[in-house]
Amino acid sequence: MNTTRHWGMGCINIAIAIACGAFGAHALKARVHSGTMPQAWLEVWHTAAQYHLWHGLAILVILLAMHTGLLRRHVTPLWGLWIGTALFSGSLYALVLSGVSGLGVITPLGGTVWILTWVYLGLMPWLPPAE
Repeated sequence: MNTTRHWGMGCINIAIAIACGAFGAHALKARVHSGTMPQAWLEVWHTAAQYHLWHGLAILVILLAMHTGLLRRHVTPLWGLWIGTALFSGSLYALVLSGVSGLGVITPLGGTVWILTWVYLGLMPWLPPAE
């Protein structure tokens, strides 16, 4: 497993989350004040950016835990967090930017992937080593 690559991707992921949060706080807030976007969509954007940031930080913490030996070096939980972020936050970003409310049906899939990933991480100490 190339932890250096995942570390770099995790840092870029956090940078994107911060940029999205700033975009929401400034550009989208201006749309709400001008009446071209409902206030509720700004809250949706904020939720997407917040969860994006938290899971980006989680990726780095998991990599540190793998590096120190607390967790086995196993890429599955990292991919779960990447995929969950793309589905959850990505679908909410797309929903707000496009106005296509149907994209919201994708969001729970991302949340489900995150939940399953966190359960897997919690069970990792008791699972047999991956081959």
